[in-house]
Amino acid sequence: MEFPDLGKHCSEKTCKQLDFLPVKCDACKQDFCKDHFTYAAHKCPFAFQKDVQVPVCPLCNTPIPVKKGQIPDVVVSDHIDRDCDSHPGKKKEKIFTYRCSKEGCKKKEMLQMACAQCHGNFCIQHRHPLDHSCRHGSRPTVKAGCSPMTASESKPSGDFLALAPGVLAQRLRYWFTRLM
Repeated sequence: MEFPDLGKHCSEKTCKQLDFLPVKCDACKQDFCKDHFTYAAHKCPFAFQKDVQVPVCPLCNTPIPVKKGQIPDVVVSDHIDRDCDSHPGKKKEKIFTYRCSKEGCKKKEMLQMACAQCHGNFCIQHRHPLDHSCRHGSRPTVKAGCSPMTASESKPSGDFLALAPGVLAQRLRYWFTRLM
């Protein structure tokens, strides 16, 4: 205790160490020891005034200019409320964009369902050619989405190997696609 005026105690509440070479924080103007002189170490409430960083909007990933003395969180919040292009409340993308081509139907779908015969876009209810009275097809349809079966396909055959090679291949393809 020969030099009672020499050194200062650290301003950190948990430290209070007597330091003979204290560092004065340029933001909050308090004295700190070597362990607590950084802004992060003593949780300086005025660090945003000196610690210059450019914040980035979390929604649109654009850098937001912050003037000296402004709180970055407030500036980013104002950007999101006013200027942000990706703000969820500002504009809503239309999900149901594909309108049904059937006369009188006003339904819209998320996915495009085009008819293979007339190339019109239809809703789930009118997607089959019979449901929207499709007349542009080259082959007639019996059931919605199914082509008519020929007489040889509709009758079961006892011997598979006695069939013509084309019919056999066609039946194998049919059963193979059903299994997949």
